[in-house]
Amino acid sequence: MDISIVIPLLNEEKSLLELYEWIDKVMRKEKFSYEIIFVDDGSTDNSWKIIKILHAKYKKTVKGIRFQQNYGKSAALQSAFQKTVGDVIITMDADLQDSPYEIPELFYMIKKKKYHMVSGWKKKRYDPINKILSTKIFNIIARTFSGIKLHDFNCGLKAYDALVIKHIEIYNDMHRWIPFLVKNAGFNKIGEKVVQHQARKYGRTKFGLSRFTNGYLDLFTLWFLSKFSKKPMHFFGLIGSIMFIIGFVSILIVGGTKYYSLIKKTTSPLITNTPYFHIAIASMVIGTQLFLTGFIGELITRNSQERNFYNISENLK
Repeated sequence: MDISIVIPLLNEEKSLLELYEWIDKVMRKEKFSYEIIFVDDGSTDNSWKIIKILHAKYKKTVKGIRFQQNYGKSAALQSAFQKTVGDVIITMDADLQDSPYEIPELFYMIKKKKYHMVSGWKKKRYDPINKILSTKIFNIIARTFSGIKLHDFNCGLKAYDALVIKHIEIYNDMHRWIPFLVKNAGFNKIGEKVVQHQARKYGRTKFGLSRFTNGYLDLFTLWFLSKFSKKPMHFFGLIGSIMFIIGFVSILIVGGTKYYSLIKKTTSPLITNTPYFHIAIASMVIGTQLFLTGFIGELITRNSQERNFYNISENLK
């Protein structure tokens, strides 16, 4: 099969029939073999009923997954990725803001230009100004930390080589950072395509400020795991050692100053009455705790079942 199209959705009953007809029109014109996997993420409207109608009428092309409750976009994508059979996987939103006319070019960028992943870039957006500005800030920070030169990390319209999605796991809210996950899995040929952004026709946006507060925390998690997941001592041990040494040297200076005052028989405050003494002790304690955290992390990593898991691209026997 040429293409698997994954569409996560939440309360999009008004757009589903139109979206299917639009996709089918494009696929027939390009003569692609395809499947569509709708993932109903706990909708409370008639979205699932419409998906069932489409499945009954087009069993060869329409598949569906329904969550009992709202688990989020990451869970929806991960569940669908496990069921895809196409050579190229396309993800898109169900709100008609992503155009299926972009699919053929995305497909050829994967198959002909050999990209591992291609992310859409909504260069001209039809969104509220607050969402546009916050998205720009979000993408600047994402580019800085990940080192991936994309303009729109969170665009729902993306294309993947089938091999890629078998080597990544999307969890929590990590769908925002799929390019980073792909890079961490060793797939470095990540491209970008300017795509048409449609104004929302039905329903309302699911945009919320929590995506940014949670997103930055997830970004730090990914950055840390990409650098130190198999060697936590290199992070915690280094910082802990530096703090311990600073504290130890400081306590020697404080003690030496007191000893010098005693020899010279000059008055000086008690060591425990100086703030430097407490700062030095705190540095040594925190440094020791960080070092032990790294040591425990190393023990956990050594006992992990994935400690010797590596993505192998080819294996000649």
